[in-house]
Amino acid sequence: MAYIGMGLAAGAGMKTTLAIGLAVVLWTTPLAAQQADTTIKAEPVFTHRDVYRLVGFAVGTAAIAPFDKRLARTLQDEELQESGFVKNGANFFKFMGQPAPQIIGVGLYGVGRLAHSQRMQKLGLHGLEAMLLSNFAVSGIKLLAGRARPFVFNDSAAYDFEFARGFKGRDYQSFPSGHAATAFAAAAAVSAETSHWINESGAWPGWKIVIGTTMYGGATLVGVSRMYHDQHWASDVAAGAAIGTFAGLKAVRYNYRHPNNIVERTLIATTVIPGPAGSTYLAWSIPF
Repeated sequence: MAYIGMGLAAGAGMKTTLAIGLAVVLWTTPLAAQQADTTIKAEPVFTHRDVYRLVGFAVGTAAIAPFDKRLARTLQDEELQESGFVKNGANFFKFMGQPAPQIIGVGLYGVGRLAHSQRMQKLGLHGLEAMLLSNFAVSGIKLLAGRARPFVFNDSAAYDFEFARGFKGRDYQSFPSGHAATAFAAAAAVSAETSHWINESGAWPGWKIVIGTTMYGGATLVGVSRMYHDQHWASDVAAGAAIGTFAGLKAVRYNYRHPNNIVERTLIATTVIPGPAGSTYLAWSIPF
C-alpha cells in the first residue's frame, strides 16, 4: 500500500515553524489491528440475517405502540416527576444520549492517537461513524413522519402522524428518538468492537456479556429518560433503538470487512515522523 503523508512540522526551540512534508510510506505487512476475525472477514457486510433482524425490529416497535399512551402517563405521574432522585437520573441519562457519546467518541480517538493505540482509535472512530449513520437515518425519518411529541397534545394523541410535518419544527419530530438511536449506536459499536478484541485474544469470553449488558442497559435508560421528559413515545424509543443498533453493528462489520477504506486509511494510519534539525512531523495519509 502506498500513501502520501502531509503534515505539520514544529521546529525545536522557541520559534515554531510550519512546513508541509511529503513522504511516501510503503507497508509490506498489514497492521495487526486491521486483522479482522475469520467470522467478520468471511461474511459480507449485509447478510440474510439482517432481513430477519429488521423485521424483528419493526415487529417490536409495532408491538409496543399500543402501550404508548399508558406508558407516557405513567412516567408523567406527579410523584415521579417531583422525585429529585428520578429527575437527576433522567437528566444524567439524557446527557448520556447526547452529547456525551460524541464527546466520548472524539476523546477515545484522541487518546488513541496520543497513545499510538489503534484499538482505541478504532473504538472511538467506529462509534462516531455508527452515530453519524444512525442520526442521518433518524433525521430523515423525523422530518417525513411528522409525529407530534407527547407533550404537544398532553399525552393524548399517540398516533398523530402527518407526512413531512417534521419540517415545521421540533414539536413534530417525535418519531424516532434521536437520543435513543445515538445511545444504541454507541452501545452496539462498542459491544461489537470489544467482542472482536476478545475473539482475537481468546481470553475472558464472559466480558462480552458484561460489556453488552452495561452498554445496552445504559442505552435503554437513555430512552426511558426521553419518555420521562415527555419528549418521546415508547415506540419512538423502540424505533430509535432499532436504527441505532443496526447502524452500530453494520459500521463495525463494514470497517473490519473493508479495513482499507478511505476513512481508515486517512485517520487510523496517522503517525508521527521525525523531521530535520530536531523537528517532528504530525503526518496524516492521503490515499492514491
